[in-house]
Amino acid sequence: MTPLPSYHPSPSAPALKLPAGACDAHCHVFGPQSVFPYVEDARFRPADAPKQKLFALHDMLGIERCVIVQSGCHGFDNRVVADALAAKGGRYRGIALLPVTAETASLQALDAQGFRGVRFNFMAHLSQAAGIEEVIAFGTRLAPLGWHLQVHFDPVLLDDIAPVLLLSEVPVVIDHMARIAAGDDFTNLLRLLEDERIWVKVSGCDRATRTGPPYDDAVQMARRLVAHCPDRVVWGTDWPHPNHAGPVPDDGALVDLIERIAPTPEARQALLVDNPQRLYRFAGSQG
Repeated sequence: MTPLPSYHPSPSAPALKLPAGACDAHCHVFGPQSVFPYVEDARFRPADAPKQKLFALHDMLGIERCVIVQSGCHGFDNRVVADALAAKGGRYRGIALLPVTAETASLQALDAQGFRGVRFNFMAHLSQAAGIEEVIAFGTRLAPLGWHLQVHFDPVLLDDIAPVLLLSEVPVVIDHMARIAAGDDFTNLLRLLEDERIWVKVSGCDRATRTGPPYDDAVQMARRLVAHCPDRVVWGTDWPHPNHAGPVPDDGALVDLIERIAPTPEARQALLVDNPQRLYRFAGSQG
């Protein structure tokens, strides 16, 4: 059977006007599979969610910049992301999936295409490329490029992973609020974020919630993270919301949550513009 699209068919226009240069720092593109096929051992095979759909969504939401994260269904073949980046002339950046044995020449080629980091998954439903110690060691090779590590892990691993992350020579970005469920204790995440190398994405309120839309329980956690380290937080839609348990989130409603997550214009400027520009080095950045 052909899978149904994982994204909302008609997201609403947000009421919140985003600042100039606002960035969606976490989303994906899938296919089209006729051009960018999935790897044979893909753990999931979603419906196509091509770059044109993403671009149209961003135009409607008022998002000017973006970071596309390579998806596990495309494996280490990062061409699908590179193709989307090439269409946007420096306004979009990429996060690659790579083995820790990737050659320096490959890293340099990806850097020229607009990639700025490498993601490693430690989730049961996604392929795991290496152990956390290998990942941190690999990070030393990213330092000359000004890249960072991005880690996506099950929250039960946080206590074991945290001390190893603190050995990193490059910034480490933690995906989706460490996948901690709303209402659970996240003191250890706050403690980890006291280190200047550690960043967090306040994305995935729709995944963290226990109460459902409008995700009040998860918004409280995201807001506290923004207040805790305002210069090391970024936000993303996670479009097209792969492997989502439902209900599928309305991306316009996710944008409107930002006003509650970052309640002042200064906080939103940092979250959506200044922090992403510094981390991903968008065109025109002095960082």
